[in-house]
Amino acid sequence: MQFKTIFKFMFPPALALTMISIGQAHQQAGDPSSAAPGLVAIIAAVERGWETADGTPFRAHFLDFEGARYIENGGQNEGLADLINHHVEPEGDSLDNLELNFTDIETHVEGDFAWAIAATEISATVKRDARQIHKRGYQTFLFRRVGSDWKVVHTHSSSRPVKDD
Repeated sequence: MQFKTIFKFMFPPALALTMISIGQAHQQAGDPSSAAPGLVAIIAAVERGWETADGTPFRAHFLDFEGARYIENGGQNEGLADLINHHVEPEGDSLDNLELNFTDIETHVEGDFAWAIAATEISATVKRDARQIHKRGYQTFLFRRVGSDWKVVHTHSSSRPVKDD
């Protein structure tokens, strides 16, 4: 078998054209780094929403769809309303001085899908018993482009208590 025959067998013309088309479509999607500031801005809005027990940023930046699930420290909220009504907003009634920091944010974009990973640090005082909470961990955000906007479709947070430094 000649090289030309092997190449045709391994990569038929239709497959080669498909691979070229996929490459061109990926290039036309734009520079992935151009999405990073928008993703980071969404994460900053979500951070403020948690700290102020305000569901508004979640309603603005999360895609509400059947089957949505958000994981927070071993628990899960099913759907956006569940996350806001049973997790975000009630924390204002149960915690004082909630401070959440997302740092070292890494963003990754592939077409209309993106994800971000952030280091987290959380501190607060439990109103009921004045217990101090101080945890560090990581949060993952999954995004989907809807029209020209990025929407959060899933989050997963995991943290541990900070031991005395």
